[in-house]
Amino acid sequence: MKNEESLVGLFQGMFENNILTFNPGWDQSANALEQFDDVRDIQKHLKSKDIAFASEIDKTSDSGPASFVVLDPDGNAILIDQHV
Repeated sequence: MKNEESLVGLFQGMFENNILTFNPGWDQSANALEQFDDVRDIQKHLKSKDIAFASEIDKTSDSGPASFVVLDPDGNAILIDQHV
């Protein structure tokens, strides 16, 4: 669902629990951005803040699509999912 610049995705049955997703490298219409924070840099920053990860990016990945998951204090997943 989209309203102006806000986008909400509904994925019934696709995920077991609540999940919030962020897509570095995409705008609200899934168009590639020229400049953005790479998902590996975001993961590195969060690790430096001692954030616990539910899943991490493969250490051999150095560019392109990748993703990781952290959990919020209530146990809800936050997926950082880069497609470009």
